[in-house]
Amino acid sequence: MAQGAALAAVAARDWPGGQGAGIVRSGYGSSLDLRLSRILPERPAAVAMPGADPRTLGWAGQVAPVLAMTAAATLASIQLLDPDGRIVARGPAGMGYPSLPEVQAARRGRAVTTLRRNAAYRPDYPFEWLSRASNLRIHHARPVIVDGRVVGVLLLARSPRSLFVGLHEDRGKIAFGIVAIFATLVGLSGLLSRGIVRPVEALRDATRAVAGGGGSVPAPPTTAAVEIQALYRDFGAMAEAIALRSRYLRDFAHAVSHEFKTPLAGIRGAVELLQDHGDMGEGDRARFLSNIAADADRLNLLVSRLLELARADMATREAGATTDLTDVLRCAADASVLAVALPMEALPAVAVPRGVVETALSTLIDNSRQAGAGRIDVTAAVEGGAVVLTLADDGPGIAVGDRARVFEPFFTTRRADGGTGLGLSILRSLVEAHRGGIALVVAGRGAAFRLTLPIAG
Repeated sequence: MAQGAALAAVAARDWPGGQGAGIVRSGYGSSLDLRLSRILPERPAAVAMPGADPRTLGWAGQVAPVLAMTAAATLASIQLLDPDGRIVARGPAGMGYPSLPEVQAARRGRAVTTLRRNAAYRPDYPFEWLSRASNLRIHHARPVIVDGRVVGVLLLARSPRSLFVGLHEDRGKIAFGIVAIFATLVGLSGLLSRGIVRPVEALRDATRAVAGGGGSVPAPPTTAAVEIQALYRDFGAMAEAIALRSRYLRDFAHAVSHEFKTPLAGIRGAVELLQDHGDMGEGDRARFLSNIAADADRLNLLVSRLLELARADMATREAGATTDLTDVLRCAADASVLAVALPMEALPAVAVPRGVVETALSTLIDNSRQAGAGRIDVTAAVEGGAVVLTLADDGPGIAVGDRARVFEPFFTTRRADGGTGLGLSILRSLVEAHRGGIALVVAGRGAAFRLTLPIAG
């Protein structure tokens, strides 16, 4: 295409009177695509066309040396045709291509490039068949235009360079590229192995050890990817939670066994005595039967409280729950036998079901009553999106040595009075299930509990 444009300019310049004439640009040509461009059959042979114009022949003789030198340098086939498609330079005289589509387009002033089969193609190198262009030939027809008139047509043809030849000439660059790509892949595989594969395998082994009851999740490797390090931390937190839950269940099972053994032992001993002493007096028999009934009642109470604790541990937060805290406090104060001093200010609604708030208040007030308190002062404050209630009584308080254990299941200082030690444990599970909290605080003479409830909305 570039050769055609340059030669057309030279031919237009050499046309008689073309020195000062304006040469009309006919465009660079068209683009080719081996996948999309239509491939035409081989160019047909020229047909006889006698009667060339002497003026055109003289002009062709002037241009022919330039065409010959260009063809020798570029190895292209170059022919000059007159406006009728007759060959006037570098071809058989009296022959032409009047019906060739590209020549017809050039005669109308338009440059055309086509792909045609090359019947004379013979492979010179191995693997030339890999290139679809190996047996093709590029044909380009460009008009020579002077003063807006087509005075001739340049017909050029050239075989494209073979794919194998290009690969052979660039073999050094291609080999370097292959080595560079292979080295990059090796480096990437090493990075992936060091940053992802090996840490994941180590985490897999650690989780298997944890599942087997031993081991722990190690600290994340510093060479691991950021996401893998986060995964290590999440697995570590999960393993700690599982271990904590396991210890809780183990301790809880031990405490349940201990709590059940005492009344069961009493019942068994009383039954054995009644069986061994059939002649036991009525007074003794009545006393042993009373002990059996008392122990059975304690077992029944323990079972009921354990069911309540299980429900509290499995409780889930209710979406959209809203409770008027001021109204619940007023109702709890009215129902209590103790003097309850309520806060004067109006309190916002909390996102906790009314039943949970009522259970929490009744449990704390009842514990104060059983401890011998006569008055409870309730204060309130809004802190960080939550209402904080502090319930302080005027009772004897909680011993220093018992303060750390008040929320432990089965811990009670009133075992002789039938206390199960599960009330505060159930209360804490219920409150925490609704994003709240409860804690023992040291304030004054009596006992004080800090109850945190999230504000609704």
